[in-house]
Amino acid sequence: MRIGVLGAGAVGGVLAALLDRAGHEVVVTARGEHLDAIRRGGIRLTGAWGSHTAHVAAAETLPPGLDAVLVTTKAQDSAAAVTAAAHAIDGLPVLVVQNGLAGVAATSTLLPRSEVAGALALFAASYLSPGEVAVTSTAHTHLGGAAAGFFERLLRGVIPVSVTHNFAGAQWTKLIVNQLNALPAITGLSVQEVIADPRTRRALTASMREAVRVALAAGVRFEPVQGLTHSRLAFFARLPLWAGQLLPLRFGRYLGSTPNPGSTLQSIRRGQPTEIDYLNGAVAATGHAPINARLVELVHEVERTGRFLTPQQLSAKMRLG
Repeated sequence: MRIGVLGAGAVGGVLAALLDRAGHEVVVTARGEHLDAIRRGGIRLTGAWGSHTAHVAAAETLPPGLDAVLVTTKAQDSAAAVTAAAHAIDGLPVLVVQNGLAGVAATSTLLPRSEVAGALALFAASYLSPGEVAVTSTAHTHLGGAAAGFFERLLRGVIPVSVTHNFAGAQWTKLIVNQLNALPAITGLSVQEVIADPRTRRALTASMREAVRVALAAGVRFEPVQGLTHSRLAFFARLPLWAGQLLPLRFGRYLGSTPNPGSTLQSIRRGQPTEIDYLNGAVAATGHAPINARLVELVHEVERTGRFLTPQQLSAKMRLG
């Protein structure tokens, strides 16, 4: 099949390379040095799913004549990218591979003739340099929505996938996992270093616990993702702060030893706007979440100033008691 990938960053680059390796004809969008590098030498994939150089077509927007499209831009860039390509892709099956809660609904509005599915990509991907991406840890990808069956068949054998009928619940569970992003972006530390330091681990636990409580108050039924079930998360939300730190420590064991910067820190290192408003910001927009709101403020502070906080400075600003 001829597959378009709208946004060949870390996740999009990995998926494009894997689809190419599976024998599909792939067209990707990129900009600047990344676009030039892909045109010269393809997308070079390394890491946990093996090495492959994908010699794919690349442009600033998608052409007509595709069979399906993956939207893998950052959440804040999605509307503009989809709108720019709408003339070529409206009516095609579309898979939105994105953090946050609103991507599928927003894309469905912009592409009224398309069947749209959502995907929660739980593998850890890193953008190493223009034209180079890596998978630092593998995991399942959960699909949901109108075209989920189509994309399950497309991706079967490319990455581990499954369809869920409670995609909204799965999005919220992924949003709890995505709590791992804010603190690396604020401190400049890897996810593993954030979890290892008692001060940053305490802040992470507090933000995760608050996010679960907000979701439960909103009537969310968490879908099992990476061993996080509704009952386990509800129990976690009731634990005292000291005991709840076992959950981030569990994440640390799962991530292994390869430093994982998290997608938000990767954006900051590249001088790009982050999607923090769609991560911790989505929690704060749903209910009373002062800890998540404070983390959003601190990430934006780092975006503005370019200065990371030490764990000690973070503790002073968070004032968790």
